[in-house]
Amino acid sequence: METTIALVTGSSRGIGHEVARQLAARGYRIIVTSRKTDAAGKAAAKIGPTALAHALDTSDPKSIDAIGQFVEKEVGRLDVLVNNAAILLDEGKNIVDVEPREFEETWRANTLGPFLMTRRLAPLLRKSGHGRIVNVSSGAGQLSSMSSYAPSYSMSKAALNAITILFANGLRRDHILVNCADPGWVRTDMGGRGAPRSVEQGADTIVWLATLPDDGPTGGFFHDRKKIAW
Repeated sequence: METTIALVTGSSRGIGHEVARQLAARGYRIIVTSRKTDAAGKAAAKIGPTALAHALDTSDPKSIDAIGQFVEKEVGRLDVLVNNAAILLDEGKNIVDVEPREFEETWRANTLGPFLMTRRLAPLLRKSGHGRIVNVSSGAGQLSSMSSYAPSYSMSKAALNAITILFANGLRRDHILVNCADPGWVRTDMGGRGAPRSVEQGADTIVWLATLPDDGPTGGFFHDRKKIAW
C-alpha cells in the first residue's frame, strides 16, 4: 500500500505540530510548513526522516502556489490537507475599535488562506480517491454562542466554517470528506499558559477527522469528536 501523504499548515509548533506528530506516528508522511524555512526544517527533523519541510505563508497567494507546485513535482500526491495556520491580532478589542489592517490581515491568513490552499490542492486530493480536509476552526466562530471576543478572529473562523460546508458539498462526488474542528482553549503560544487543554487534547479531534473511514461524516463542525452547533 502507498504511504498516505498529509500536509499540515502552521505545523512547526503548537497544535499543528502535534497533529503532524500524531499522523506521522500512524505511518503518514508529513509535509511540515511554517512561514520560516528554518522553523519548518527543525520541526520536520523532530518528527522524523520521512517528514518533508517547506515554507508557507497562508496569507500570500504566491506562497500557496509555490507549495502546490512543490507537492505536485516533488511528492506527486496528497491525501490529507489540514488547514491549521491562523493568527490572532485583536484579542481584547471591541469591534468598534478594530483597525482595518487587523481585520484584513486576519482574514487573509485565517479565511482566504484555507480557501486558496484547498482550491490549489483539490486536484491532488481528487486523485487520492479518499481525500480528507480538516479546517481548524474555533468555538469563537460559533454563531450560536458568539460574543464580543476578538472580532476579526471570530468572524474569520465563522467564515471558515461556511467554507467548510461549501467545499464539503462541492467535493462530495470526489469522495473527499471536509470537516472543521474546534480544538478548544489549548496551551500554545496563541492560547497561553493558562489554557486548560494540552496540545495532545487539542489535536485529537483534528487527527480523528484526518483519518476518517470512507463512510465518515462530511460538512460538520466537531469538538472532542462530537458534532457541535454552528
